[in-house]
Amino acid sequence: MSDVAATAPPVGRAPERVELRAADGTRLVGCRFRAVGAPRASLRMAGATGVPQGFYRRFAEHAATRGHEVMTLDYRGVGQSAPPTLRGYRMDYLDWARQDLAGAVDAHVHPQRPLLMVGHSFGGQAFGLLPKYDRVAAFYTFATGAGWHGSMPGAERLRVLLLWHVLGPLLTRATGYLAWRRLGLGEDLPLDLYRQWRHWCRFPRYFFDDPAMAGVAEAFARVRTPIVAANALDDRWAPPRSRDAFMAAYRGADWTPVDVDPAAGLGPIGHMGYFRPAARALWDAALDWLEHPSGPRCATPTRAQREDAVGPGTRR
Repeated sequence: MSDVAATAPPVGRAPERVELRAADGTRLVGCRFRAVGAPRASLRMAGATGVPQGFYRRFAEHAATRGHEVMTLDYRGVGQSAPPTLRGYRMDYLDWARQDLAGAVDAHVHPQRPLLMVGHSFGGQAFGLLPKYDRVAAFYTFATGAGWHGSMPGAERLRVLLLWHVLGPLLTRATGYLAWRRLGLGEDLPLDLYRQWRHWCRFPRYFFDDPAMAGVAEAFARVRTPIVAANALDDRWAPPRSRDAFMAAYRGADWTPVDVDPAAGLGPIGHMGYFRPAARALWDAALDWLEHPSGPRCATPTRAQREDAVGPGTRR
């Protein structure tokens, strides 16, 4: 996750800065990417924890070339939606879903076009918390998992435990928030969010195992939107078994797991590589399915898609 905070340089059509209102009225900053040609759908990007919206710019630009009107956003407390200082800033982690992402869904004003959504990590957790999830016709998420260290490879497990129990407490005590940037892991995060995140990551099924979160499992079970959840085999934070532990909560939805093999010509992916330019074949596979979610459930990039993205015989 070392390059999370670095945003992609401007490429192609410039996005438009927009002001969004969360469901509770909080002001947020988003970016709109106009569709090239006649718009075929509206698409919302539900980003990961501590990842500024600029990280998804190239994906959004690519989706726009396929006729999607794309909107990204910075959740409250992050990126352009952050206050001048996070010291003393109060919020609930679930506000990002129930308030911020909900506001982006409410901003969909084209009922004649389908509303689609792409998630990354937390974005896949957020979908089941949306008050109006049923407005989204199809949802494709990358790298969504339960966050439990027990599902991670040994070395990553130790690294995460060190973060939660040593580095995190030291940083929050010194600054009043999680100084994520000092660790090269992304945007700084509010103290309340850090504490909730650390607490839920203690459980094999994340907040579904938290006795204080009664009712959340029922909310996820009500989701009927078709979903694809793609996780790379080399994703140490959210390997496929972590995905399966979390996504099982969408038991009322028609959801499909996809295991992405980096050895099949894509190169290393990890937890953040899904949205780097080298992964364009994954973008096309996701967009192909979102455009025809009732069609065949083959969401893994074909050889032709991989070669189109990087050139025949090219490895990254």
